[in-house]
Amino acid sequence: MAVRVRLRIMREDRRLDVVALLNSGYEADSPQLMIPVDLARVLGLWPPPPLAREEVFETAGGPIRVWVVRNAAEVKVIAGDAESKTVRVDVVVSPLADEPLISDVLAGELELAVEDFAKGLWRFRWEPKEKVRESEKK
Repeated sequence: MAVRVRLRIMREDRRLDVVALLNSGYEADSPQLMIPVDLARVLGLWPPPPLAREEVFETAGGPIRVWVVRNAAEVKVIAGDAESKTVRVDVVVSPLADEPLISDVLAGELELAVEDFAKGLWRFRWEPKEKVRESEKK
């Protein structure tokens, strides 16, 4: 199991709810949301806009080529009875991604606390420790 949360992505006049994987191994220097090309199309980010920068990210599976669009969207976690604050993100478009991935910095900005990766349990940092939430289905 893994920790997945319902994430609302807001870009210009678009608003889209998706399930995104919390990836503690996705280390970034800014709040980043990595998305597949099909989702980038829906958000108007594919083909890459002129402001997109092509970069190579090092991953556990080897280097991948991605397109980074700085400050491209805002996101927040929607959890039924609570939501996170809204965070401005850099959107990273990857042809290899098969689901949206939340970077370590973005997870911190969204105030997400993982209680158990194996069981898919999490909470918002500002919630009591007894308030444990279950991972969303992929």
